[in-house]
Amino acid sequence: MLANQADLGIASFGFAPFRFSGTVIGVLLNHAPALAALGDAAHAAPYKAPPKAPVLYIKPRNTLVANGSTCELPAGVAALQVGANLGIVVGRAACRVPQADALSCVAGYAVVNDLSVPHQSFYRPSVRFKALDGSCVIGLPLARERIADPDVLGVRVFVDGELMQRTDTGMRVRPVARLLADISEFMTLAPGDIVLLGTSHGAPLARAGQRVAIEIDGLGRLESSLAAAAPHDHPMEPHA
Repeated sequence: MLANQADLGIASFGFAPFRFSGTVIGVLLNHAPALAALGDAAHAAPYKAPPKAPVLYIKPRNTLVANGSTCELPAGVAALQVGANLGIVVGRAACRVPQADALSCVAGYAVVNDLSVPHQSFYRPSVRFKALDGSCVIGLPLARERIADPDVLGVRVFVDGELMQRTDTGMRVRPVARLLADISEFMTLAPGDIVLLGTSHGAPLARAGQRVAIEIDGLGRLESSLAAAAPHDHPMEPHA
């Protein structure tokens, strides 16, 4: 399932000089309702307190595929969570960039489907649940100047043509500019990196044989499908 840049169709996003780096950085609990849904659990072990910094994870190269791709469910997993995301494409190096200047580091935006095995704990995100082959579907990006405000875009998720979630890019603990500023405070973001804004609370599930589509206002539609695991795969415990 490993895709190269040519397969993705994003060897060049048209923001010359520019190439996709292959690094995709995801963030958990960035949707305020998702954080609120933890309730008192946010103050209990293992969390002990709501996060003071972005809760990050990486979607490695084996996860990266293009629009129209298929992702296999691991054996023993009935469904994957559909993570509709705004992908923020970094256009120039961002190191300790102030929030007021953060959007100037953005080359553009893309629709991203961050598929993952459903799990209950967001403490130290599990690589096993987030790094499935073909689980990060990336659409072709649009230049930053074409999107007036990335924090007010409508988002819709369809499974087999049925609208399953209507949300938007608002109500974020860290909107786009602040998220970039906070991440770049402790790690440099390189040109071609993609930062995900975060999945909204109540993300739907999709099963093998189903098709998923994500629409984000101004950015278009991203489609992919799910398939059953190969018979030789070892079963995965989804809620460990």
